[in-house]
Amino acid sequence: MDIFMEETDLLSVRWENRRVENIVQGSDSGVGLRLMFGDETRLTHVDCRHPVTEGLRAPETERLVSACQELAGSAVSLPVSFRPVSRPLRRHPIRRPPQNIPLKDKIHLLRQMDRIARRFPAVRQVTISYGERIRDIAYWNSSPTTFREGRTYVVMAIQVTVADGKLLQTATEVIGGLQGFELMSESRCSRLAEMTARRAVSKLKSPPAPLGEMAVVIASSSGGTLIHEAVGHSLEADAIRQGTSPHYAGKIGRTVASPLVTVVDDPTRPGSRGSFIFDDEGVPSRKTVLIDRGVLKTYLYDRKTARQCHRAPNGHGRRESYAHKPIPRMSNTYVVPGPHDPKEIIASVDKGLLVTRMGGGQVNTATGDFVFEVEEGYRIDRGQPAQMVRGANLLGNGPQVLRSIDRVGTDLGWAIGTCGKDGQGVPVSDGLPTVRIPTLIVGGTTAD
Repeated sequence: MDIFMEETDLLSVRWENRRVENIVQGSDSGVGLRLMFGDETRLTHVDCRHPVTEGLRAPETERLVSACQELAGSAVSLPVSFRPVSRPLRRHPIRRPPQNIPLKDKIHLLRQMDRIARRFPAVRQVTISYGERIRDIAYWNSSPTTFREGRTYVVMAIQVTVADGKLLQTATEVIGGLQGFELMSESRCSRLAEMTARRAVSKLKSPPAPLGEMAVVIASSSGGTLIHEAVGHSLEADAIRQGTSPHYAGKIGRTVASPLVTVVDDPTRPGSRGSFIFDDEGVPSRKTVLIDRGVLKTYLYDRKTARQCHRAPNGHGRRESYAHKPIPRMSNTYVVPGPHDPKEIIASVDKGLLVTRMGGGQVNTATGDFVFEVEEGYRIDRGQPAQMVRGANLLGNGPQVLRSIDRVGTDLGWAIGTCGKDGQGVPVSDGLPTVRIPTLIVGGTTAD
């Protein structure tokens, strides 16, 4: 049995049409209870109207005992020793708590970003979203294991739409992390707005992307979306157990990637959006090497899948909230930098595509097939980045791409997001050095 207690305060502000369109501010508090019988998991939760991480009041205790009895089908009681407050609250360090910044200052920042983006005449729409989430959690299980942890997240996203006659183009940028409002300096947000608008305008002047097979260089500035989507989900242990990851099931100790490729998931990275001190089952976070120089080493486990696979949990049981069950999830997933100079990687391609920003995409974890949009890309002509192109897509197979990578740069770039799985969303980040893929299908609108 385990008990997960949570208090969350959140704020989101949406700016559109030159004004604040929506403000959502609120708090949530509750307790989740889980019972495990072999492979069976039973879950219930109790919503509360007061802070709970320092202990339960009598009414909540009674409701939780009743829920526990209903789950178990027999008379049970909560242990008298359950007092997560006995553990000190461990909070990730931040310099400027976002809840201490006046709302008017946050709105001023969005207004300033809108003004900067609209300096470009072609801009037709600017949409900006700011969000903050302060989450305090406490955990107890029957081992007993207890912990208390405070996590503060901030995020800023901007999308700029431009038009030239009938042609519309958009550009998007996002920044955020397990950090405070220090991440949202006015100078940084101003640069973000200008960079996003400039990219959108540049797309208007760009020809359509070529169509066909070609060498593709994915720059570190694109972030690790490809690794997260095309590889990472397939290494989560529930996918292995459910048979939806045939390319990696039963292959620990075998070569699954290029010897230049080492894939790591590391929730201990300070300030990264996917970081935590303990996972949501009380397992201390740790750096986990998934693929070491091409050889598969392990999967991402929560307590349940680790027990089923006769392995030790490695700190990747995560849940969206107290109302959800923990499942194996990534945190900060990246490819370790390699030996090659990023400029030399580009210079090694006679003709191909340089991807400097990745967009969204879709992946079939059972087959590994993927389609990703290219947010920003350039033709490579005789080893040099040439004209920007628009409308490019990358089509391929994750396991095949992992094996075919033949250059890995010394750099490392990151992207952030909220990863969705089984109806739950959790904060993540992903990283990638500059890499070369000798052959990949580029979808566009013109033949090369």
